[in-house]
Amino acid sequence: MKFIGITGGVGAGKSEILSHLAKKTGIKVMLADEIAHDRMEPGTDCYRCLAEAFAGEDIFLPQGGFDRGKLAEVIFSDPGKRERLNAIVHPAVKEYVLRVREEEERRGETRMLVLEAALLIEEHYDAVCDELWYIYTDEAHRRERLMKSRGYSPEKISGIFASQLPEETYRRYCKRVIDNNGSVEETRRQIDQILEGEDFGIG
Repeated sequence: MKFIGITGGVGAGKSEILSHLAKKTGIKVMLADEIAHDRMEPGTDCYRCLAEAFAGEDIFLPQGGFDRGKLAEVIFSDPGKRERLNAIVHPAVKEYVLRVREEEERRGETRMLVLEAALLIEEHYDAVCDELWYIYTDEAHRRERLMKSRGYSPEKISGIFASQLPEETYRRYCKRVIDNNGSVEETRRQIDQILEGEDFGIG
């Protein structure tokens, strides 16, 4: 089984690629964001640690759990608090991911396990993945997508871009680069070409 990490900047169009991969027989796709949300649910060790670390913040819902909007405001306005949250959540996510990898290898039915994560490189997944793939979309296309799909202001987009890794870092760590500046069909063709190659042999 191959373990592939997929990353790229916000607005790069990773969702379409992951959807295409998920439809292939023998490929299982995991999203780090979804795993993080599950790890942060009330009753988990992760939630208890976060509740303790952020006890004084107005980020909790009356019935338990986090008000995700308020939590986002707190961690994006304060780098120290963002680091505190990441130090609790990211190890919990990685522990889960590695457990799933072991289970899938033991079952022997999955030919490719895919993990999408924004902080794939920062969290050193290059040490546990067989390959990292970089979804490359130029800044102009990413801006356009974020304004259309999420209604972000140009200022907000610039702030997000400034907080992410530069392109050369993605290219240095990732074995394959998927150019996602063209049509959906062109991107799918690139993916299929990789999958059908001798490294994977997935039709």
